[in-house]
Amino acid sequence: MGRGVRLGRCGGRRAIWVGWVVGLSLSTMAGAMAAEGRFRARDLGIEPGVLPPGPWNAITDVAGVQVGHVTLIEGDDVRTGVTVVRPHPGNLFQEKVPAAIAVGNGFGKLLGLSQVEELGELETPVVLTNTLSVFTAADALLDYMLGLPGNEDVRSINPVVAECNDGWLNDIRKRAVRKEHVRAALEQARTGPVEEGAVGAGTGMMALGWKGGIGTASRRLPEKLGGWTVGVLVLANYGGLLTVDGVPVGRAWGLLPWPEARTPPGGSAIVVIATDAPLRPHELRRLARRAFLGLARTGSFMQHGSGDYAIAFSTHPAVRRRAGAERTPPSVPPVLHEALNPLFLGVVEATEEAVYNALLKAETMVGYRGRRGEALPIDRLVELGRSMGRPWRRPTER
Repeated sequence: MGRGVRLGRCGGRRAIWVGWVVGLSLSTMAGAMAAEGRFRARDLGIEPGVLPPGPWNAITDVAGVQVGHVTLIEGDDVRTGVTVVRPHPGNLFQEKVPAAIAVGNGFGKLLGLSQVEELGELETPVVLTNTLSVFTAADALLDYMLGLPGNEDVRSINPVVAECNDGWLNDIRKRAVRKEHVRAALEQARTGPVEEGAVGAGTGMMALGWKGGIGTASRRLPEKLGGWTVGVLVLANYGGLLTVDGVPVGRAWGLLPWPEARTPPGGSAIVVIATDAPLRPHELRRLARRAFLGLARTGSFMQHGSGDYAIAFSTHPAVRRRAGAERTPPSVPPVLHEALNPLFLGVVEATEEAVYNALLKAETMVGYRGRRGEALPIDRLVELGRSMGRPWRRPTER
C-alpha cells in the first residue's frame, strides 16, 4: 500500500506522522489534509469514459509501481511537500525503463528532460515538489541513487524532478523541503491505494479555482484489446474553466479564469503515466501527448503561465535496459499501431478522472497570508450534475 509521511508543528515541537494509506487520510491539522467526508469521483457516480479501472483505480495498478508522499505543514505559512513515483522497486540506474516526456505549455522547470528526450529512458524515480525546491530534490535524489548498492562507480545520473508553484498557499521562498524529506518519500514509497488531495507535492496546490493536489486513476484494457494496464498520477495546480464529465461547472457557477478571479488563474500540471505494455520511447511519447486531452476535458486550456508536462514510462521487463548493456530488440513482439488506440483512450480517461479525484479528495486549506483554498463543494456539484441529467449521487445515497 502507498505509505505517507506527514510533518508538522505540534505544541511548538516538530511532530511526525507515519501511516499506512488505505484510501482515507490521517488528520494532521484541521483543514490541512484530505480527510473523511471527501470522496473519489466514482463514490459519487462520476465515471468518465468507457474503459474499466484497475483494482485500486490508481497508478499502482501497474505492477511494481510505487508512490510515496511527504507532507509539510508548519505554522500558518508552510503548505508543501514531496511526491515520488518509482517505476519499479529495484535500482533504476542499473535497470532503466523506457520513457518519454511531452510538453504542453513549457513554462516550467522539469529537470532531466533533455536526457530523457535523447536516450528515451528513466534511470531515477520521478520526484514532484514545488518550484523552488527542484534543486534540493534533485540533490537528494542524487544522494539516494549514488548510495544504492551497485552504483559505487557511477559518475553520471539524470535525476528527473518536476514542479508546480504552490506559492499562493505556501511561503515558497522559505524552501521548506529538505533533502531528508525527499529521502523519506523515496523510502516510504509503496504499492496499493494512493493517498490523494492535499498531500505530498499537492499539499499547497490549487486547480481550476478550487483546492487541488494529487489525484490518480487507471484503466485496464480487456484481453481482446491487449489486456494492458495504464495508470496515471496528476499533480493538479492549473487554471481553466472547470468541467466535470462534460458538465460545465465553471460556467454554471460563474467562475471565469480571468485575472479578477478569486484564486490564481495560472499554475501547472504534471502527469505521470505508467503502463505494463511493452512500449518503446517513441510510442510512450505518443501516450504522453494524450494526457493533455484529459486535462482539456477538465477545463484546462494551458494558460500562458502554466507548465504542463507528461512523463510516460513502461514497466515491462522485456523493454528495460541493464546499465552498460547495449540496447537490443525486445524479446516480445511490438504493440501494433492500431493496438495503441485503446491505450491512448486509457490515458485520456485516467488523466481526466485523476484530476477529479484530486479536487474531490482535497479539503479546504488556509495558508500563507491567510489565503484560503476552498474545497470543491460536493453536494453542490452533485446537484448541478443531476440538473443536467447525470446519475450522480451523494455519498449518503449509496
